[in-house]
Amino acid sequence: MPGLIEELPKIVAEGKKEVERILERLQSPNKITLQTHELVLPSKDQSGLFRGQVPELRDRQWWNRLIYGDNLLVMQALLAGDPETGLPSMRGKIDLIYIDPPFDSKADYRTQIALPGSSIEQKPTVIEQFAYSDTWKEGTVSYLKMMYPRLALMRELLKDTGSLIVHIDWHVAHYVKVLLDEIMGKNNFINEIIWCYGGGGAPRNYYPRKHDNLLWYAKGDKWTFNKQYRPYSEGTLQRGLTAVKGDKYKLSEEGAGLDDWWADKQVQKILSPTAYENLKFPTQKPEGLLNRIILGHSNEGDIVADFFAGSGTTAAVAEKLGRRWIISDIGKPAIMISRKRLIDQDAKPFLYQSIGDYQKESFASGKLFKRVGDLSQVILHLYGAIPFTPEQNPSRNLGYIKHSRTLVLVDSPSKLTGLNTIRKAQELRASFMGGWEKVVVLGWNFVFDIGSIMQNLNDDKLEVLVIPPDLLDKLKTKSSYQKLVRSGEIRFSSLQYLSVKDPVIEPYSDDTVRIAIELENYILLSPDALPLDDANKEKLQDVIDSDPLSLIEYWSIDPDYDGEVFRSKWQDYRGNRANDDDACRVATRTELYVPQKEGKRTICVRAVDVFGFESVWMKEVE
Repeated sequence: MPGLIEELPKIVAEGKKEVERILERLQSPNKITLQTHELVLPSKDQSGLFRGQVPELRDRQWWNRLIYGDNLLVMQALLAGDPETGLPSMRGKIDLIYIDPPFDSKADYRTQIALPGSSIEQKPTVIEQFAYSDTWKEGTVSYLKMMYPRLALMRELLKDTGSLIVHIDWHVAHYVKVLLDEIMGKNNFINEIIWCYGGGGAPRNYYPRKHDNLLWYAKGDKWTFNKQYRPYSEGTLQRGLTAVKGDKYKLSEEGAGLDDWWADKQVQKILSPTAYENLKFPTQKPEGLLNRIILGHSNEGDIVADFFAGSGTTAAVAEKLGRRWIISDIGKPAIMISRKRLIDQDAKPFLYQSIGDYQKESFASGKLFKRVGDLSQVILHLYGAIPFTPEQNPSRNLGYIKHSRTLVLVDSPSKLTGLNTIRKAQELRASFMGGWEKVVVLGWNFVFDIGSIMQNLNDDKLEVLVIPPDLLDKLKTKSSYQKLVRSGEIRFSSLQYLSVKDPVIEPYSDDTVRIAIELENYILLSPDALPLDDANKEKLQDVIDSDPLSLIEYWSIDPDYDGEVFRSKWQDYRGNRANDDDACRVATRTELYVPQKEGKRTICVRAVDVFGFESVWMKEVE
């Protein structure tokens, strides 16, 4: 069996082919685009009126961006440009990319969620949810295969004077450097910076591992570098002077110039559990470290990017230092924490985006299923339905439950399941092969107002279920599919949705109205569909039964939704004490003061629960 060194040429060769395919695709009409979910308008003013001007997307040449999705697809979309916002391709435009990717540590990381107890006397219920996995099926080979095309696309995004800094540790630092030498050029390697820190235990059989490696590469022969300093030691300050070869020199006002190992107090400590900035996200890095990196390798107004964003430290620090930023992550907990963090520090307006057709892209990149019908047959089997023959159903997307008059329809990963699909399912229930008592629709992606559609239809013979979003990742091989069928572990969950009481609208002044909005209820996916162990599922069920609105992590309001871009002109989130004094719950009622308008207006409410699932409610009012 070949060793890792022998595998490296193959990893590089396969990576180059994948990058060539990606770059060719950018020239085709099927290039990947971003979908804008929200224009986030943070404001410390909680009076209910957003006092700033609400800009149109195309009015600006730049928007900071928080993007949800696989960074391989995100970077392709950035290279292609964004027709929706009018933003051009980011090829060759980013000044600094810092990434803190998984370290191939063979560990699964979790975050903790504190939910209120079912009674006033009870302490908060703490639930652990899966944050991200740093385990790889083929070990380090899989990890390096994942990293190669991503690093190559980062180079495409960098300015000629830009820098790439990869934060890694002893697990794979040396192998990643080999890839970076190949992609960035060995001569463009500037420094290996060692970040030293304390804390933790003292192993008996080896030295404590108390440093990470920052690999700094430039794209070209010129780069931004702003020399950084650290405070002098107390001993140096006491002496006041330092002697070199018998000559005395005054101490520099800036401090001591930094070496390529950082162990000073400004960056030395990893985050303690009680640190003010600790957001309880695993592997979160301190702001002091990112402050040094961003100051040292970019200038005010430069563009800084991070495609493994985690808790959003890069964006938070870039915002404070006057840099523009783009961050992305594939984890819902990471996106949720980052958005709250940026709102809490009153960041400039930013876009929240995602890959437009994520499941479509995942399906297109897979090798097991060549046609949507093939995939639909697999989904029917996993759900427990018997597919109809190709003669009965040429689309191969219909099945039935044995000994039951239940029809099952599987929607395409290339579509957003909405009213048209629901109507079609109802028609098939009435007419297909003599009719059925019930129809179940299994969907991948949904239109944003699917909850409202289902509530308005009020059809108890129609059920819409969510296909697990990570299912395509689990269906990479035939053996993995067969394992899933045998295990029966796939759960198709019900749609989550938010209900809101009818808004109360009253005149406030000659040109202003007051709108009172109150959340009514929140229906979550079944706990079985979430990445929780049995004990945490039981805790969650207690909260669902007793206080479902406490599951809302963040909600926002657009009182004049235009049907295209949601502009959050008011928001609240757990931990924000500006609207109430309960750290475990959001405020469930608010008032907004907005200009009067002729005719109807559409009020839209968007909510995100503690697991990162989104729901939308909207209503047209006079």
